Amino acid sequence: MSLNWSTAKILVTGGHGFLGSHLLESLRAKGCTKIFAPARAECDLRDEPSVRTLFRSDYDLVFHLAASVGGIGANRAHPADFFRDNMLMGIHTIDAATKAGVGRFVLLGTICAYPKFAPVPFAESSLWDGYPEETNAPYGVAKRSLLVAAEGYRQQYGLRYTAIFPTNLYGPRDDFDLETSHVIPALIRKCEEARRRNEPTVQLWGTGDPSRDFLYVKDAVTGLLLAADCPEAEGQFFNLSLEREIKIRDLARVVADATGFKGTFAWDSSKPDGQPRRYVSSAAARKVLGFRTKYSLEDGIEETIRWYRDEFKSN
Repeated sequence: MSLNWSTAKILVTGGHGFLGSHLLESLRAKGCTKIFAPARAECDLRDEPSVRTLFRSDYDLVFHLAASVGGIGANRAHPADFFRDNMLMGIHTIDAATKAGVGRFVLLGTICAYPKFAPVPFAESSLWDGYPEETNAPYGVAKRSLLVAAEGYRQQYGLRYTAIFPTNLYGPRDDFDLETSHVIPALIRKCEEARRRNEPTVQLWGTGDPSRDFLYVKDAVTGLLLAADCPEAEGQFFNLSLEREIKIRDLARVVADATGFKGTFAWDSSKPDGQPRRYVSSAAARKVLGFRTKYSLEDGIEETIRWYRDEFKSN
């Protein structure tokens, strides 16, 4: 049966984060009034007693979005933290949700869980065919392991879960801290600062040769909502992607043009490139969930730049 969004009692972990904040906006727009999104100060999901207390309330639907995330630099500097924190938050939430009899559970995965040399475009069937790319393997393996946990809880206890594996997300309210940000917010910030200072060159990590695909955050929210309201999707996981592969050096030029930066890029090949290619198929999500994207890469980047300039008073 479809959810009654106006009466459903919904828990969103990570609701104060980047993706979570956009999900909360969409839930409110759907007429949801019983939404709970505790901040970390209210409930540290790494602490099992705190999570048990959180689930004393009955929830019809749980979105588990909380995660410890970062770019290549952050993953290289804190591999143990990324693995430990994501495992603890995930297993505590899955266990507590199951014991509380939650109606539906949507688990957020990551494309970082795929093997380093998975056939392109990545399809769900290749998830288990190798080890993830080394620079983000602890994070990717942790999120992959939580899929195993959810399936185990489904088989043994009847957890009604669906997992969503979005590709590289970006958009308003993303992390623009150069120490922890992912590629698009980092490019936007660097190009904006260089443009304002009239600097001729922007320094970037790697060679620019790896390829990625990207998904605007509002399209990712659409996928999460479809997964929550699709009983046929229970016990499955789905990739979400724009299905457009682009090399990082070409992406840099797209961002430069959108910001008005006219200079050049200097690539530091001593820094890691990460996974050689990351391009994802959304065929299963289209077929089962009816997933479709609304935003092109250029439109999403332009909207993100507008938000960034307004937030940081850049023009």
